[in-house]
Amino acid sequence: MLSFPFAASRRRVLAAGAACALASGVAWAQPGRKGGKPLTVAQIVDTSADQQDVAKDFLIGSRAAWQDINSKGGLRGRPVQHTSIEVDGTLPSLRAALDGVLANPSCVVLSGTVSDPVASQLAALLRKEGTGIAHVAPWLQNSSVEIDEQTFPIFAARQEQISHALKSLSLVGLQQVGAVFATAREQALYQEDVARTAAGMNFKLQSYQGGADLAQLGQRMDSRTPAVLLFIGGTPELVQFTQGLDKQARQRYVVALADVNLQTVIQMGGAKSTPVIATQAVPMVSASTPIVRRYREVLARLFDEPPVALSLAGFIAAHYTYEVLTDVETPTRAGVLAAFQRRSDVDVGGYRVSFNAQRRSATYVTQSMLTADGRVVG
Repeated sequence: MLSFPFAASRRRVLAAGAACALASGVAWAQPGRKGGKPLTVAQIVDTSADQQDVAKDFLIGSRAAWQDINSKGGLRGRPVQHTSIEVDGTLPSLRAALDGVLANPSCVVLSGTVSDPVASQLAALLRKEGTGIAHVAPWLQNSSVEIDEQTFPIFAARQEQISHALKSLSLVGLQQVGAVFATAREQALYQEDVARTAAGMNFKLQSYQGGADLAQLGQRMDSRTPAVLLFIGGTPELVQFTQGLDKQARQRYVVALADVNLQTVIQMGGAKSTPVIATQAVPMVSASTPIVRRYREVLARLFDEPPVALSLAGFIAAHYTYEVLTDVETPTRAGVLAAFQRRSDVDVGGYRVSFNAQRRSATYVTQSMLTADGRVVG
């Protein structure tokens, strides 16, 4: 993990939020309204060094949504206990978390698993073991993961994000693109997605693997390097890479995927002269869509955090889960799983969830651009 001053504070924020949910077991019910027996929604959160920033933002959005839902009476008058469980990104840690979830009889659904590597691992575990619990709206970016009858992804995966980005580039006649993988792990996870998508759109692809010094990699880019670079990695890694690019005379454009927070890039001093285009799997946070307006209002009321795409994704994940749960007369694990398995079309305040033949709802992609003068547009 790259070392930046804000990393420790972000870890503390994430840990505090998760600890609060686990230790207090608070379930917020509407004041003055008698609630039924609480039911539990579990969220597995990856606090490993290279995923903590994505997890922190996503978790804030989910927490905001569930608190707001409970303030309005919860689920048919029953309070929802939203429990976040930290894992360190390893399979043994995830195994222990899943065992804990399954041992809790009040837990009827897993919602909003984050990060992508952990969501991918959890989907594989559930597929192998057939545990009978629904895995809903995970931050599952890996297009190569097999989706079965227990996992229900609602966000566009890497392949759709890359296709969207490359399509816009093809319109201006670009035929070659670079792919920068922040670490060997990212390359192992996503090289197949990138290569398959680029080949399908007739782009020549040149790949670069990062490492301990991404700024140095940025500085080493030469005249043979494509002018447009896909960046696969997190926000701190993107900042370091663009700081290297900023020292070059030649202008390049960086297309980042949905794990990146442009506001944090600005705060950390990245991309001062390198335009960055961020591909997002949710609407713009400034959009007038009802779910986005609700998100901004709730976030402003409950958290001292700016609106960002990743926390909006967490907010949408929780609300999609809630919308399906409202149709379950008796929310047992089996009943909840059966409800999600119908894969009905759901309108989450203007964000439409509609599953395809691959059992994904994966068509919604937007883009924002961080300009060289430090503005976010799009």
